[in-house]
Amino acid sequence: MTHPKIVFIGAGSVVFTQGLLADLFAFPELRNAHIALHDIDAERLATAEAAARYIARERGADARVTAHADRRESLAGADFVINIVQVGMGESTRTDFDVPARHGVRQTIGDTLGIGGVFRALRTFPFLKRLGEDIAELCPDAWLLNYTNPMAMNVQYLTEATGLTKVVGLCHSVYWTMRDLAELVGVPYEEITYRAAGVNHQAWVLRFEHRGADLYPRLDELIASDEQLRRRVRVDMYRRLGYYPTETSEHSSEYVPWYLHHDSEIERLRLPVGAYLGIVDENVAEYHRTRDALAAGDPLTVEGTMEYAPQIIHSMVTGTPRTVYGNVPNRGLIDNLPAHGVVEVPCLVDAAGIRPIRAGALPPQLAALNRTYLSMNDLVVRAALDDEPRHIRHAAMTDPATAATLTVEQIWRLCDDMVRAHADLLQPSLRVTLAD
Repeated sequence: MTHPKIVFIGAGSVVFTQGLLADLFAFPELRNAHIALHDIDAERLATAEAAARYIARERGADARVTAHADRRESLAGADFVINIVQVGMGESTRTDFDVPARHGVRQTIGDTLGIGGVFRALRTFPFLKRLGEDIAELCPDAWLLNYTNPMAMNVQYLTEATGLTKVVGLCHSVYWTMRDLAELVGVPYEEITYRAAGVNHQAWVLRFEHRGADLYPRLDELIASDEQLRRRVRVDMYRRLGYYPTETSEHSSEYVPWYLHHDSEIERLRLPVGAYLGIVDENVAEYHRTRDALAAGDPLTVEGTMEYAPQIIHSMVTGTPRTVYGNVPNRGLIDNLPAHGVVEVPCLVDAAGIRPIRAGALPPQLAALNRTYLSMNDLVVRAALDDEPRHIRHAAMTDPATAATLTVEQIWRLCDDMVRAHADLLQPSLRVTLAD
């Protein structure tokens, strides 16, 4: 694989595309790759192409860059497919916040569980089915590297609806959690040893050591001496569950029933309800700044992101062994979680591909939370696969934060309103209302 073809689906997510390209071109062996960019938005696609050519020049890469409005054209002969699509873009994300807020449901991010996660998945599934069918036909040996959230739901749907087996979901939460923890306890990241496992955005640091010594006691001392540290959801969860969660407090608060329903907890733990919409707006503004800079011939500041996809591609192309964290079907990787669920575990990567590492059994209190998460995921996937709109409501009833806030009847009415708001993006069988 001397000139790998790497396809970006949803390349109009220009800022993220830029970071991935900077990472790819940091490897000399990947500087002659064929970068194929696809997006349905012509302006964003043109911006992504200009950015890719700029980064290639800046990094001294002899890459071939092509832009494609037609997805199938971009996929033909691909070795790797990176999916970063957001169906509905910022407008749908705003709907995911505004409609539940009118029903009294609080969200902080809304892209993994909760009402936001449910409908983000349901409007993404039809696209994933088409993408999977195209890959099976046009590049059946390609690896699909998925970044699109809700990660676990999307990977489960992809594997069950399309039959693809070379699929892995990628997220940076484990890596950056460990960078932050290393800094917090004052140990260089390169010197720590760690192991994590669980589900995406709710995995757990099972091992955290420096030269064979457990670092958790040092973390405990810091937390005990720092009131501000104790005002974080993930620290609160760690103190009570015994293992540090691998996602931010904003994310973590949405996957349990204990925090967002209570005004006092929102204040104590400084939870930014609805603030994610400001991040959405900033992402749009950053895109406009990039577009305008490229048009004016101004320099771009592009930093590497240490994302897993470029590392995986480099390992497969060169045979360099690495361990990354990936989201894959469980199938016995974590003993006390459902076999059909998608779990986040360490994975070995080299020229032979991606091989997940068995994690064994999680501590029971952690598995209990993960099972609820995976039960909700399964109901959303079943709604789409079985054309069963009631399962949308069952998923919302199972969701911890939603169930802590609303009665059953209120949950069904909320789901009806969300179906109406997103109807054009849902598969036809799910566009029905049931509460009335």
